[in-house]
Amino acid sequence: MALVELRGVSKSFRKGDETITPLDAIDLDIEEGEFVSLMGPSGTGKSTLLNLVSGIDRPDAGTITVDQTEVTKLSRSKLADWRAANLGYIFQTHNLIPVLTAYENIELPTLLLKLSSAQRRQRVQIALEAVGLSDRADHYPRQLSGGQEQRVGIARAIVAHPKVVVADEPTGSLDTQTSEQVQVLLQRLNQELGITLLMVTHDQDVAGIASRQLVLDRGKFLPRNQQPA
Repeated sequence: MALVELRGVSKSFRKGDETITPLDAIDLDIEEGEFVSLMGPSGTGKSTLLNLVSGIDRPDAGTITVDQTEVTKLSRSKLADWRAANLGYIFQTHNLIPVLTAYENIELPTLLLKLSSAQRRQRVQIALEAVGLSDRADHYPRQLSGGQEQRVGIARAIVAHPKVVVADEPTGSLDTQTSEQVQVLLQRLNQELGITLLMVTHDQDVAGIASRQLVLDRGKFLPRNQQPA
């Protein structure tokens, strides 16, 4: 069984008198330790898919299973607990809390878990080391570069040892050099730590760092022979 399974997943939205269906009865399997990138024109459901996998939103139809837990059947309260323990999210714009240090921003997800202070401290230190920021633990976001802020965001996403990390345009707000550094980091986290990644990007070069590339268009995954070269 795949770590992530989507079966017949559909999602529609109303926009005025029009019904938009960014996802139309899609199936998807993601194996444990796999790195999957997702591309497609704007408005084709890429971010919607991330939100469904992470339990932020619910599909209109179909089932989503992560590590044999059917996410679509969980109540709102159980979903929040499940997300805290199983899902890491990397945002495009970091979403760090400015009044907290890098250490404190990374620690936040662990506060939702049943961990001792020593266990939380150990996890934060491991996450800081994984992204190469052990010497920036006490710095506030305003004292960090854009690339360092994104690395803090990545550390926050992996600190709870999630089953899956989803990344929504993780390099979209970075300059070319910093983007390349983040790409190398994401590959290393996947290859060396075995972290399962599902990443949305508009950049074909960034998509190419993943072990598998998918393209969404008009609610469906494009066949491989119709994907960009």
